[in-house]
Amino acid sequence: MPHDISNSSGSVEPDRALVRAERDLVALGITVAAIVLFVATGGMVLPQVVRSWMGTGVAPDPLLVSVLLLNIALVIFGWRRYSELTSEIAERRRAEERARRLAETDPLTGSLNRRSIGPATDALLTLAKDDGRSVAFVMVDLDNFKTINDVNGHQAGDILLCASADRIRALLPRDALLARLGGDEFACVVPYDPRYSDRIDHLVGMLIDRIAQPVDYNGLSLEVTVSVGVTANADIECLQTGESEAQVLIHRADIAMYHAKKQGKNRFFWFEEPMEAELRFRSELETGIRRGISRGEFVPYYEQQIDLATGELAGFEMLARWNSPSLGLVGPDVFIPVAEEIGLIGDLSERLIEQALQDAREWDPRLSLSVNISPIQLRDPWFSQKILKLLVKHNFPPHRLDIEITESCLHENIGVVRSIITSLKNQGVTISLDDFGTGFSSLTQLRTLPFDRLKIDRSFVSEIGATEDSDKLVRAIVSLGDGLDLPITAEGIEDMDILAKLRTMGPLKGQGYHYGRPETTEAVRQRLEAAGLLVSGTPDRSTPEPESTEHRKTG
Repeated sequence: MPHDISNSSGSVEPDRALVRAERDLVALGITVAAIVLFVATGGMVLPQVVRSWMGTGVAPDPLLVSVLLLNIALVIFGWRRYSELTSEIAERRRAEERARRLAETDPLTGSLNRRSIGPATDALLTLAKDDGRSVAFVMVDLDNFKTINDVNGHQAGDILLCASADRIRALLPRDALLARLGGDEFACVVPYDPRYSDRIDHLVGMLIDRIAQPVDYNGLSLEVTVSVGVTANADIECLQTGESEAQVLIHRADIAMYHAKKQGKNRFFWFEEPMEAELRFRSELETGIRRGISRGEFVPYYEQQIDLATGELAGFEMLARWNSPSLGLVGPDVFIPVAEEIGLIGDLSERLIEQALQDAREWDPRLSLSVNISPIQLRDPWFSQKILKLLVKHNFPPHRLDIEITESCLHENIGVVRSIITSLKNQGVTISLDDFGTGFSSLTQLRTLPFDRLKIDRSFVSEIGATEDSDKLVRAIVSLGDGLDLPITAEGIEDMDILAKLRTMGPLKGQGYHYGRPETTEAVRQRLEAAGLLVSGTPDRSTPEPESTEHRKTG
């Protein structure tokens, strides 16, 4: 079993109090004095008592008899008091030991906890250095444990945690440490010979394989993978002020574990310096996004949508950009995934949609506004009500708004998605299935869900002419749309060759670099004003926004 090294959790004062109690001179002095007096008086009185009983002597002095009896009472009292005090001290020590172990041990798995792993690691580091060994810190996190816990119940989760702890413990050397840091996260501290660091790789590899084996629970097979981060004290060159070596190891192993999760889970990585820089940048991104939403730094850009048959402007798709004071103009491929992970995508998207509705009110009523929605937003059963509330607030005609959802949305919660689509459709909003061909939507879903349009993903359109397969695939999607009576929009039209081929496939809409890059609100307004496509009497805009050099969607 892995070795436990920990500091006492008791304070100095209680220990001193126990020492003083163990040396209670009053009780001990009373007992010793009573024994001495008993010996002295007993030596005089007892022989007289014996001779008086035998009829060969006179009765002892009553005063001496009283003194003897008092001595006996004092001996009994003193000894009893000292015995009770000793028992009380022993019980207090046992209670303090139990409290210390409870404070330092995870009650579920019997391993160390987050509070005790730091001091225990420092102690093990000292011992390892004396022996000329290095120490590896291994951070282990169970992948998707919350899902298993939610689906099968907390008891199943506890059994899986205990089984995982037992499997880790069985693989560790006797002098290693094992701790559960909380939830589904474990830490191992393993001394090793620095000449054979590959043994740590072998140990971690076995650990990943062993934990992945199924755990039986009431006939169910519980399976889980792990993401592991590894670091070693041999890689630490110097310590910052106030940081212990154990704290640095924990921090670095945690960063490496997080990197393993980002790379697909069920794997391990050793800590490297760029990982920390990446994590620091991620933290700065999160802070910047939170601040940027409240400061209005996120702005809509617009990409033209063209009727390919006539070449006329049909509308715009709204795309998100971030005017960051420190990073400049940032594309959505950078900030959208982060906003989704930290739960801000709803607020961010709704603010952008509201701004886009205000902008589109100035456009000719024939022009539509398309908005791409994150799959995270479609998990919100109130999403359709939020959109309708914005339409009412800005007096925007619902039929001019087109909500674009990706195929991946159809597999997360089809019931909620169907309800949202139906609610929006009932109010006149149109719904497009975006990036068609890249997901796994079935013909049944296309037939049962009330979509108004299919959008062919740019990865297929941009390859038209380059490969025969792409040409056939696009034609097949167009034929499918005709069969389902669904209009088609082709994304990624980059040049005249692609445009010419698409025009032979039927009445389509299109968008892409061939028609220009996404533009700011003011640039779009100037374009529409020159074409006579602005509603008369709209206010002028004075401050132009910086133009984008990127072409990305909000989702």
